[in-house]
Amino acid sequence: MPLFTEETEWRFWDQSLSAKNRSALESFAADDLLCELVGSGVSAPTIRTWVHDDTVVLGIQDHRLPHIDEGLKVLKENGFTPIVRNSGGLAVVLDAGVLNISIVLSEEESAIDIPEGYDMMLELVRMLFPEAEIEAYEIVGSYCPGSYDLSIGGRKFAGVSQRRIRKGIAVQVYLCIEGSGAERAELIRDFYEAGLKGEETKFAYPSIQPETMASLSELLGRDITVAEVVVDLYNLLEEPVLKPLQPEETERYGYYLTRVVERNAKMLSSS
Repeated sequence: MPLFTEETEWRFWDQSLSAKNRSALESFAADDLLCELVGSGVSAPTIRTWVHDDTVVLGIQDHRLPHIDEGLKVLKENGFTPIVRNSGGLAVVLDAGVLNISIVLSEEESAIDIPEGYDMMLELVRMLFPEAEIEAYEIVGSYCPGSYDLSIGGRKFAGVSQRRIRKGIAVQVYLCIEGSGAERAELIRDFYEAGLKGEETKFAYPSIQPETMASLSELLGRDITVAEVVVDLYNLLEEPVLKPLQPEETERYGYYLTRVVERNAKMLSSS
């Protein structure tokens, strides 16, 4: 499904500034809300941008590390807040130089299979950075490795995930725009080393090699800011409707937020 060759009226919700000092749990609740709204036809297809300060988003398998408390301690000592996401995947770093983009579409009229969802996001990122040769395949040695790791010259700068609720699908990408990709990877390497302490586990946690990761500023050899990428994205959409959370949507948002907050508290309290 080509994203931008059809006549699509997009809703645009920019939280690249407003969400920075708030919990990333709020963003997972926001995407769950949008899945319901877009999936039921109450909202137009939506693109949401979001940035959160110094957070490490853990997956369920990360929570099962044999020495998870030691791993969490490493994150906190480095000034990062750990949370547990409500979808699959492994640990990823969020900070002021990482832009997250969610594409939220409806499956009410026709199904969107998983590879198609990933390909949509790949298309979008390629349109944002047309000068780069962006490839999608697993980068061994990166954090949260997967078949849709986005890379340039074999170095990963982004990862893509999906969330499906009530006939809505949210395809999410984190883009390392600014700063050092290797430094972010070192943090996750140290987290796993503390959480494993050399123990053998049934689940194969990634062996992080920091040199496999970089930011787009590093890869493209120019200073790129999160703010300019948000503007580029807005312009790509050809005058989308700027529409943040509406008063009539607040109650359902509260429902999803309560759900993700309670789940996160339960997961971390059992660590």
